[in-house]
Amino acid sequence: MKDYYVYIMTNRSGTLYVGVTNDLMRRMKEHKDGAHKSFTKQYKIDRLVYVESGNDVSGAIAREKQIKGWLRSKKIALIAADNPKWLDLSEGWYEDAALTSAPDNQILHSVQNDKGATSSENVTHYARDKDICHV
Repeated sequence: MKDYYVYIMTNRSGTLYVGVTNDLMRRMKEHKDGAHKSFTKQYKIDRLVYVESGNDVSGAIAREKQIKGWLRSKKIALIAADNPKWLDLSEGWYEDAALTSAPDNQILHSVQNDKGATSSENVTHYARDKDICHV
């Protein structure tokens, strides 16, 4: 079954971008490389700060629209709940050859919660933090 990702990215000044994709690693690389003339290129949106995954494309699109409709303060609260330090969750993805070739679901399912258990839920919220994430 295919996974779909709803994500939030930001830049140094805190501008937020909400998107949806079925290939998280490819999409992050496109954003970081400025591959398309877009909002993310214009505002140098290059830090992944929040991700949810699920296996329903309609649900992912609906969730993206829902989050886009929220006030900025609610988006910030969503990010802060999972990633209080606003770390770039995609940091290092393209530096490790093994990770570059790994499918997105391997990356998401290798993320552990604070008790050391790997999440197996259909929708995964995660934050990259050295204490809880082992990629």
